[in-house]
Amino acid sequence: QICLSLVKLLFYLAHSPLGSIVLLDFQPRQFVMVDGNLKVTDMDDASTEELSCKEDNDCTLDFPTKSFPLKCSVVGKCEGINEKKNLFNAYRYFFTYLLPHSAPPALQPLLSDILNATGDLRYGINETLRAFEKVLHLYKSGLYLQKRPLLLKDYISLRGFRTVEGEDYKCWPSYSHLGCLLSVHSAEEAAAICNSQLQCQSFIITQHRTWTGRPLASFQSSWTDLIPDTNAVVYIKRSASSGKDF
Repeated sequence: QICLSLVKLLFYLAHSPLGSIVLLDFQPRQFVMVDGNLKVTDMDDASTEELSCKEDNDCTLDFPTKSFPLKCSVVGKCEGINEKKNLFNAYRYFFTYLLPHSAPPALQPLLSDILNATGDLRYGINETLRAFEKVLHLYKSGLYLQKRPLLLKDYISLRGFRTVEGEDYKCWPSYSHLGCLLSVHSAEEAAAICNSQLQCQSFIITQHRTWTGRPLASFQSSWTDLIPDTNAVVYIKRSASSGKDF
């Protein structure tokens, strides 16, 4: 969410009515999340000036660990230097820390492509935004789950009940520090996650949703403490419920 919001912001800056705007003091402390969107807190160090040049050798974009040769345009300006400076700063201050984590395994290669392409400045802001929107579409639609074995058949669903909330086993990247709370596209995906965790014996799909509209599922190591809840369904591994009466 943070990275996508940042890319949308940089897309606007690259195509603003004033021209391409560069953030000269590009640091995480210069941004704040407001209602799920990233905002710049200080525009004092923003500029529309692009580096003047006479030849391509005048257009090297330097960072502490990398340098990028750019083209000198016919009007004597380094082509896209403001956009590329913003984008590489987004890569080194945000993407490298946030993109490698938390995504479902099927989407991680796509995020790695974005990370590598922005780190080498092979993508401009337009391509970067399209790549992020593709990942978001796959994530929200559940299309990344195609061609997976159906595992929900290995679970018994018990309607009208839920397990007692409390501290349980931890998992990464959980939305709760008390247990294993993850976003899922469906109960089928939750079953696959539960199967991949040795401690998991049951799960429930909660009423809470993430910013993408995906529900949160709570995974638990037990199912014996059940309480009535007309809106809930608890899914219990058949192997865990073997020999038990409902």
